Amino acid sequence: QVQLVESGGGLVQAGGSLRLSCAASGLTLSSYAMGWFRQAAGTDREFVATISHSGGDTYYADSVKGRFTISRDNVKNTVYLQMNSLKSADTAVYYCAANGLRATTARVEYDYWGQGTQVTVSS
Repeated sequence: QVQLVESGGGLVQAGGSLRLSCAASGLTLSSYAMGWFRQAAGTDREFVATISHSGGDTYYADSVKGRFTISRDNVKNTVYLQMNSLKSADTAVYYCAANGLRATTARVEYDYWGQGTQVTVSS
């Protein structure tokens, strides 16, 4: 059974940092591209960042480019999202997802999803 478990969310002041982790089990992480998405209250889930199977390619939403960094450790079966210079607009539930084909911004192409972790940025 595939499980993706996010952790590291919490309450932080604007300008602060958080690092999210996504621990994968039931799959070989190196066989999957991974993505982070987020969903604020009353909005659709939106793309944040994605990373290719090997970690050689990464893509970011314009809203987080230069502030967020996605990375992965295929030995530890874990994906990370380092978030710096956080803004109130970053407040959302953050989800990690696995895609067996390619790194993509398209939510519908992801096969597995975690339950999410709440990030709240106070201004």
